[in-house]
Amino acid sequence: MRERLRVAVVYGGRSGEHEVSLRSAAAVIAHLDVQRYEVVPVAIDKEGRWRTGPDSLDVLERAQRDLAPIPPHGFEVTLVADPTRGGLVPLAGGPPIPVDVVFPVLHGTYGEDGTIQGLLELAGLPYVGAGVLASAVGMDKAAMKSVFRDAGIPVCRWLVARVGGEPATALARRVETELGFPCFVKPANLGSSVGITKVKQAAALADAVAEAGAYDAKVVIEAAVRAREFECAVLGNEEPEASVIGELVPSREFYDYADKYVDQGARVLIPAPLPETTAAAMRALALRVFRAVDCTGLARVDFFLEQGTERVLVNEINTMPGFTAISMYPKLWEASGLPFGALLDRLIALACDRHAARSRRQLSFTPPVPASSTPRRAQR
Repeated sequence: MRERLRVAVVYGGRSGEHEVSLRSAAAVIAHLDVQRYEVVPVAIDKEGRWRTGPDSLDVLERAQRDLAPIPPHGFEVTLVADPTRGGLVPLAGGPPIPVDVVFPVLHGTYGEDGTIQGLLELAGLPYVGAGVLASAVGMDKAAMKSVFRDAGIPVCRWLVARVGGEPATALARRVETELGFPCFVKPANLGSSVGITKVKQAAALADAVAEAGAYDAKVVIEAAVRAREFECAVLGNEEPEASVIGELVPSREFYDYADKYVDQGARVLIPAPLPETTAAAMRALALRVFRAVDCTGLARVDFFLEQGTERVLVNEINTMPGFTAISMYPKLWEASGLPFGALLDRLIALACDRHAARSRRQLSFTPPVPASSTPRRAQR
């Protein structure tokens, strides 16, 4: 292995969260220790083409600053399902670009949902973050809530609808009966509050389902709760740790995309002003959530603290949380005594440890030799 680890930082992607991924990747690259790591920037444009080159970092800087998509630049590369290649393959020919570990700073579909994780497994490369199963469950809000429910983890009331499924009037009646209004309508497979609408009356439900359905054919509808919002960061593999708790105070009716990335008007309170017993319960619940989806590496777990009842409800797990300048995940670890650069060191080490453990597993099976070669009579 080389003196410095070659880390392929992959960003962009075919997702509604493409631009957010660029900001996360820029922050990750800025905080990687140049004495320990050699960065290979790999951009995935909105058409799904993988690009790298000497101008990649400059292109990333401009795009993330303007919240714009990645433009054409550099040269195209690909990753093949062949562990003997050991890196990225230029499409125009030439030797592979060697890579020691991959940091997929990808949010949303085709990146955070188990797809690239499966490709990296087939390519035999270590990678930061959750594996295929946890990534897929963490992306699909309906599957996630089903897993939480079966694990006894408290969640909001919810139901699933499909675009083009039941008539709008029937769905409105079902929502009124099972959840009531107001409610939140969300694409099942997306994050960063993209495609989410707060619906206050039945007449607005069809438009909200159409908005969410533009991103995913499966739509999750959740009962709205009057609650404060909290987040906890988790780090580790077999023995994960939980950070201090942070509170989000949105400047809008709910914590939407504009509040997160455009106006950035939400207030963040770290550590959250909570009784220690409540904070400890949230940390313990975050670890239960992490284990329930078989997560490794990192995750952020989001909570509601319901007003009036003081019940702690789990909103979701995010298996590749943001790393932007305003993102809670690195801020929570900073407040817990782990600076951004050291956090990245831990994540890369965890990726390498998990890959080494998987590499030691036996992949083949030799059937036992029959005691007698005499064929058995067929049973009637």
